[in-house]
Amino acid sequence: MRPRTWVLLLAAVFALLQLANVTGRDTPDTKNYLSYALSLSGAGKRGAAAGAIEHYCASRASSAKRAQSVHVVHFHRADPTARHLAGCREREWRRVETRLEAGQTGGHTVPFMPERFMRIFEVRPGYPAFLVPFVTVLGVTWGVWTASVLVAAAGGVLAFLILRTLSVPVPLALTGQALYYVLPCGATAMRPMTEGLLMALTLTAVLGCALVVRGRRERAGLALVAGSLALLFTVKHSQALFLGSSLAVAGAAIALRRRRRGRAPGRDVLRLAGIGLGAALATVVLARLLHYPSESESLQDLLADHFARPDRARPWPEFLQLQGNFWTEWTRRQLREPLFVTALAAGAWGALRRPAFGAFLLAAAATGVLTQIGHPDIGIWGGRLIVLAWLLPVVGIPLLLEPVVRAPVALPAQGHADRARAIS
Repeated sequence: MRPRTWVLLLAAVFALLQLANVTGRDTPDTKNYLSYALSLSGAGKRGAAAGAIEHYCASRASSAKRAQSVHVVHFHRADPTARHLAGCREREWRRVETRLEAGQTGGHTVPFMPERFMRIFEVRPGYPAFLVPFVTVLGVTWGVWTASVLVAAAGGVLAFLILRTLSVPVPLALTGQALYYVLPCGATAMRPMTEGLLMALTLTAVLGCALVVRGRRERAGLALVAGSLALLFTVKHSQALFLGSSLAVAGAAIALRRRRRGRAPGRDVLRLAGIGLGAALATVVLARLLHYPSESESLQDLLADHFARPDRARPWPEFLQLQGNFWTEWTRRQLREPLFVTALAAGAWGALRRPAFGAFLLAAAATGVLTQIGHPDIGIWGGRLIVLAWLLPVVGIPLLLEPVVRAPVALPAQGHADRARAIS
């Protein structure tokens, strides 16, 4: 079969496997994004609330039913779906109605939480806008699932395209696509939240870097990087800042390395560094002009339990103390189950086999670490904040395996006839 057939087949198999969990993936933040999307599609506050609450509560009830079915004590009890649905609906509607009656009616999101917290989601229109055509045509449940499948499948296809741009053999490029699906990237991308779109756009920027570094369609590559950074601003502007800054640092590091070796820095990496720096600066300026929540507001959100508690008087010392505690505990857990750090090491080893491209890949993966540094909450599901770091093994491990695949098979010394038989 042609490579494109294998790519589509892998994506189709991944999509079919996701039918096992059409519901049950929601998080509390899903309500915010979904209500935003329903508002953009024309629903009023209560209409958007109804759609978001119904989807969220159905997801929670589905999870509760599955959990009870395998509980060693409670598995024989009656189906808990109706009870969980009723309780969830009552809680969510009570909170929403209380805030609507208090006058919290601004913006596109439904007031599930205090206004300061909801403001964080108001400045992220990209993912809700992406959902709109799907929920409009297919309804909420299947629309959200289809959107998640497509963006997750696209991430794997982008990994394949990056590796093929680097002239990696097709089997290894398909390995990169499969790794995206089976590692936490695939599961996280299927969550109805921003991470799937963040990873897809970040991989698009990495594809642009690969095109530029390889000297193939440089203008198209630069356009991909710039376009991805612009779209990232609408999805989650902190990712645009982190990725732009990281690409700028990577480009500067490559140029400095080349100069020290007596070579010209190269217009390719300087242009990529310039786009990254420009995007980072533009993100900071636009965020200030549009009055986006500042880093201090994000800090209070973290330390004051989503503004449920009074603001902290000295947040930065507390934040630094939490950072130390978080990374100590994170390291302890990684040493206990070292799959992640082992995969990162293997990915970095493979990336550094292509120093110019590898620096940009490392920069993209580093945004996951920067995101986690910005929000050191050990309780967040599945390490989703640091998930962008998994892009390093997704692309780096096939690069590490490339010499093994390309190595010629040595034949034993023997006659021409025996050699012909061995080849056949």
